[in-house]
Amino acid sequence: MARLQDQYKSEIAAKLKDDLKIENPMAVPRLSKVVVSMGTGSPMIDKNRCETAAADLARITGQKAQIRKSRIAVSNFKTRRDMAVGCRVTLRGKRMFEFVDRLINTAIPRLRDFRGLNPRSFDGRGNYSMGVPDQTIFPEIDLASMPTIQGMNITFVTTARSDTEGHALLKELGMPFRRAEGQRDN
Repeated sequence: MARLQDQYKSEIAAKLKDDLKIENPMAVPRLSKVVVSMGTGSPMIDKNRCETAAADLARITGQKAQIRKSRIAVSNFKTRRDMAVGCRVTLRGKRMFEFVDRLINTAIPRLRDFRGLNPRSFDGRGNYSMGVPDQTIFPEIDLASMPTIQGMNITFVTTARSDTEGHALLKELGMPFRRAEGQRDN
Protein backbone atom coordinates (compact mmCIF):
# COMPACT_ATOMS: atom_id res chain seq x y z
CA MET A 1 0.00 0.00 0.00
CA ALA A 2 1.23 3.54 -0.73
CA ARG A 3 2.66 5.61 2.12
CA LEU A 4 0.10 8.41 1.71
CA GLN A 5 -2.74 5.89 1.52
CA ASP A 6 -1.63 4.31 4.83
CA GLN A 7 -1.38 7.76 6.38
CA TYR A 8 -4.89 8.65 5.16
CA LYS A 9 -6.41 5.49 6.62
CA SER A 10 -4.58 5.66 9.95
CA GLU A 11 -4.40 9.40 10.75
CA ILE A 12 -6.01 11.78 8.26
CA ALA A 13 -9.50 10.23 8.10
CA ALA A 14 -9.88 10.33 11.89
CA LYS A 15 -8.61 13.92 12.05
CA LEU A 16 -11.01 15.02 9.29
CA LYS A 17 -13.89 13.27 11.04
CA ASP A 18 -13.18 15.26 14.22
CA ASP A 19 -12.40 18.59 12.53
CA LEU A 20 -15.45 18.55 10.22
CA LYS A 21 -17.73 17.09 12.94
CA ILE A 22 -18.82 14.14 10.80
CA GLU A 23 -20.47 11.27 12.65
CA ASN A 24 -20.58 8.65 9.89
CA PRO A 25 -17.06 7.40 9.00
CA MET A 26 -18.21 6.71 5.41
CA ALA A 27 -19.06 10.42 4.98
CA VAL A 28 -15.46 11.53 5.58
CA PRO A 29 -14.13 13.11 2.36
CA ARG A 30 -11.56 11.13 0.38
CA LEU A 31 -9.84 11.25 -3.00
CA SER A 32 -11.74 9.23 -5.59
CA LYS A 33 -9.52 9.89 -8.63
CA VAL A 34 -6.85 12.15 -10.07
CA VAL A 35 -7.00 13.13 -13.76
CA VAL A 36 -3.77 14.32 -15.41
CA SER A 37 -4.13 15.77 -18.92
CA MET A 38 -1.98 17.49 -21.54
CA GLY A 39 -3.25 19.48 -24.48
CA THR A 40 -0.78 19.33 -27.34
CA GLY A 41 -2.52 21.54 -29.88
CA SER A 42 -2.67 21.01 -33.60
CA PRO A 43 -0.73 18.08 -35.06
CA MET A 44 -0.12 20.21 -38.18
CA ILE A 45 2.79 21.85 -36.35
CA ASP A 46 4.42 18.62 -35.10
CA LYS A 47 2.95 15.22 -35.92
CA ASN A 48 4.78 13.35 -33.13
CA ARG A 49 4.01 15.84 -30.36
CA CYS A 50 0.99 13.94 -29.05
CA GLU A 51 2.84 10.61 -28.93
CA THR A 52 5.82 12.12 -27.08
CA ALA A 53 3.46 13.85 -24.63
CA ALA A 54 1.63 10.55 -24.05
CA ALA A 55 4.96 8.80 -23.44
CA ASP A 56 6.00 11.50 -20.95
CA LEU A 57 2.63 11.29 -19.20
CA ALA A 58 2.94 7.50 -18.96
CA ARG A 59 6.44 7.86 -17.50
CA ILE A 60 5.24 10.40 -14.92
CA THR A 61 2.08 8.58 -13.80
CA GLY A 62 3.06 4.94 -14.29
CA GLN A 63 -0.02 4.28 -16.42
CA LYS A 64 -0.55 4.32 -20.18
CA ALA A 65 -1.97 7.61 -21.45
CA GLN A 66 -5.14 7.79 -23.51
CA ILE A 67 -4.83 9.85 -26.72
CA ARG A 68 -7.70 12.34 -27.06
CA LYS A 69 -9.00 13.39 -30.49
CA SER A 70 -10.82 16.52 -31.54
CA ARG A 71 -14.59 16.24 -31.92
CA ILE A 72 -15.08 19.11 -34.33
CA ALA A 73 -13.01 21.00 -36.87
CA VAL A 74 -11.85 24.50 -35.86
CA SER A 75 -10.07 26.41 -38.59
CA ASN A 76 -8.55 29.03 -36.26
CA PHE A 77 -6.81 26.27 -34.29
CA LYS A 78 -5.87 24.39 -37.48
CA THR A 79 -7.58 21.20 -36.36
CA ARG A 80 -9.77 18.80 -38.23
CA ARG A 81 -12.18 16.28 -36.81
CA ASP A 82 -10.54 13.18 -35.22
CA MET A 83 -7.05 14.71 -35.00
CA ALA A 84 -4.99 13.80 -31.93
CA VAL A 85 -4.92 16.99 -29.81
CA GLY A 86 -4.06 15.76 -26.32
CA CYS A 87 -3.74 12.91 -23.86
CA ARG A 88 -4.93 12.07 -20.38
CA VAL A 89 -4.56 9.56 -17.56
CA THR A 90 -7.11 8.77 -14.84
CA LEU A 91 -5.48 7.45 -11.68
CA ARG A 92 -7.27 5.56 -8.91
CA GLY A 93 -6.23 3.54 -5.87
CA LYS A 94 -2.58 2.87 -5.11
CA ARG A 95 -1.24 4.61 -8.26
CA MET A 96 -3.26 7.71 -7.43
CA PHE A 97 -1.83 7.97 -3.91
CA GLU A 98 1.73 7.32 -5.17
CA PHE A 99 1.35 10.06 -7.80
CA VAL A 100 -0.08 12.57 -5.29
CA ASP A 101 2.75 11.77 -2.87
CA ARG A 102 5.40 12.34 -5.56
CA LEU A 103 3.63 15.51 -6.74
CA ILE A 104 3.49 17.04 -3.26
CA ASN A 105 6.93 15.99 -2.02
CA THR A 106 9.17 16.13 -5.10
CA ALA A 107 7.55 17.91 -8.05
CA ILE A 108 5.85 20.97 -6.54
CA PRO A 109 8.95 22.03 -4.54
CA ARG A 110 10.87 22.09 -7.84
CA LEU A 111 8.59 24.77 -9.32
CA ARG A 112 10.32 28.06 -9.94
CA ASP A 113 9.14 31.03 -7.80
CA PHE A 114 6.59 28.85 -6.04
CA ARG A 115 4.60 30.64 -3.33
CA GLY A 116 1.84 28.10 -2.80
CA LEU A 117 -1.16 26.76 -4.69
CA ASN A 118 -4.19 28.95 -5.27
CA PRO A 119 -6.83 28.04 -2.65
CA ARG A 120 -9.60 29.41 -4.90
CA SER A 121 -9.29 26.77 -7.64
CA PHE A 122 -12.09 24.61 -6.26
CA ASP A 123 -15.17 24.00 -8.41
CA GLY A 124 -17.87 24.39 -5.75
CA ARG A 125 -18.24 20.64 -5.13
CA GLY A 126 -14.92 19.94 -3.42
CA ASN A 127 -12.84 19.12 -6.53
CA TYR A 128 -9.55 20.95 -7.09
CA SER A 129 -7.74 21.73 -10.37
CA MET A 130 -4.23 23.01 -10.84
CA GLY A 131 -1.89 23.63 -13.74
CA VAL A 132 1.77 22.73 -14.00
CA PRO A 133 3.79 24.92 -16.41
CA ASP A 134 6.12 22.13 -17.59
CA GLN A 135 6.64 18.42 -17.07
CA THR A 136 10.34 18.81 -16.31
CA ILE A 137 9.59 19.23 -12.58
CA PHE A 138 9.07 15.47 -12.38
CA PRO A 139 12.29 13.48 -11.89
CA GLU A 140 11.12 10.75 -14.31
CA ILE A 141 11.56 13.09 -17.30
CA ASP A 142 14.95 13.16 -19.03
CA LEU A 143 15.75 16.74 -20.04
CA ALA A 144 18.23 15.66 -22.74
CA SER A 145 15.58 13.82 -24.76
CA MET A 146 12.91 16.56 -24.48
CA PRO A 147 11.90 18.01 -27.86
CA THR A 148 9.42 20.52 -26.35
CA ILE A 149 8.35 21.61 -22.89
CA GLN A 150 4.70 20.80 -22.26
CA GLY A 151 2.39 21.90 -19.43
CA MET A 152 -0.29 19.75 -17.84
CA ASN A 153 -3.53 20.04 -15.89
CA ILE A 154 -4.15 18.00 -12.74
CA THR A 155 -7.64 17.58 -11.28
CA PHE A 156 -8.26 16.07 -7.84
CA VAL A 157 -11.77 14.58 -7.69
CA THR A 158 -12.96 14.11 -4.10
CA THR A 159 -16.09 12.83 -2.37
CA ALA A 160 -16.34 16.11 -0.43
CA ARG A 161 -19.69 17.88 -0.48
CA SER A 162 -18.27 21.41 -0.32
CA ASP A 163 -15.11 23.36 -1.05
CA THR A 164 -14.28 23.67 2.65
CA GLU A 165 -14.35 19.87 3.06
CA GLY A 166 -12.25 19.43 -0.10
CA HIS A 167 -9.77 22.07 1.08
CA ALA A 168 -9.48 20.39 4.49
CA LEU A 169 -8.84 17.00 2.84
CA LEU A 170 -6.15 18.26 0.47
CA LYS A 171 -4.53 20.35 3.22
CA GLU A 172 -4.27 17.25 5.43
CA LEU A 173 -2.79 15.27 2.52
CA GLY A 174 -0.04 17.90 2.36
CA MET A 175 -1.02 20.23 -0.49
CA PRO A 176 0.92 23.50 -0.01
CA PHE A 177 -1.87 26.07 -0.33
CA ARG A 178 -1.10 29.77 -0.33
CA ARG A 179 -2.62 31.73 2.53
CA ALA A 180 -5.75 33.72 1.70
CA GLU A 181 -5.44 37.52 1.58
CA GLY A 182 -5.54 39.06 5.06
CA GLN A 183 -4.91 35.77 6.86
CA ARG A 184 -2.09 35.79 9.42
CA ASP A 185 -0.01 33.06 11.01
CA ASN A 186 -1.02 32.24 14.59
